[in-house]
Amino acid sequence: MELDTHQAGFVTIIGNPNVGKSTLMNELLGERLSIITPKAQTTRHRICGILNAANFQIIYADTPGMLTPAYALQKSMMQAVYNALIDTDILLWVIEVHEKEIPLAIQQKVLASSIPTLLVINKIDLVDATQLAEIVAYWTAKIPVKEILTISALYAVNTAPILERIVAYLPEHPPYYPKDMLTDKPERFFAAEIIREQLLRNYRKEIPYSVEVAIDAFKETATIIRISAIIYVDKQSQKPILIGHRGESLKKVGIAARQALEQFLGKQVFLAQHVKVLPGWRDKEKLLARFGY
Repeated sequence: MELDTHQAGFVTIIGNPNVGKSTLMNELLGERLSIITPKAQTTRHRICGILNAANFQIIYADTPGMLTPAYALQKSMMQAVYNALIDTDILLWVIEVHEKEIPLAIQQKVLASSIPTLLVINKIDLVDATQLAEIVAYWTAKIPVKEILTISALYAVNTAPILERIVAYLPEHPPYYPKDMLTDKPERFFAAEIIREQLLRNYRKEIPYSVEVAIDAFKETATIIRISAIIYVDKQSQKPILIGHRGESLKKVGIAARQALEQFLGKQVFLAQHVKVLPGWRDKEKLLARFGY
């Protein structure tokens, strides 16, 4: 895609939990930066991915799913969404085909702004053509946005045209980041996220939402990266569940995380995991700040 002038801008992706925001960003970026699991609230941070071309630069920002906060961690997650709405040039507002309502607070913030907004209806593989036409008509009447796009992020259906539409609204501006830069987050951040992804995948109920991963050490040599991670849990009773009988549950997580880390980092990884109890960390501002929230 060749342009006469250089364009650059920030594109924020918002939506309710489990609408496929992270899958869409990874697809648009061509890289797997955001972790993906079937569980809601997988994304806790604003995660940026940078797409560079000859004449444009797009800085995508995947945000936490919109929800009504129940504790301080979730309040921080929602603040990340609100902050992203302030600092963006284009908004990708992702919903799924069966959604009928969007949180009023988000509607008001988005519609009161002058940000070009593209409503992206995801998971169209779940409906037929007649149903999809009815859904598009419903949202066309309900929400005044620049455009409505229909996709299946999981199967990469209609995702390519989204790039063309983004570029159409992208402002003229020099690149914000070096052309070889993929993200503004360090490798330590993604190491913690990859481990947390496996925790989300391998545990049920409250455990996945009660853990936080911190990288205690990250040492790289020519042949191997040695990573030491601390997995914090909210309650003492959660620690034996996380570790499992004879450490088998945590070992399973470690093997899967190490394989994913090696694929992401492109080098052999040695991973050590330790579990510690940090009571009530999700509701303590100082601890949340320590974890980057």
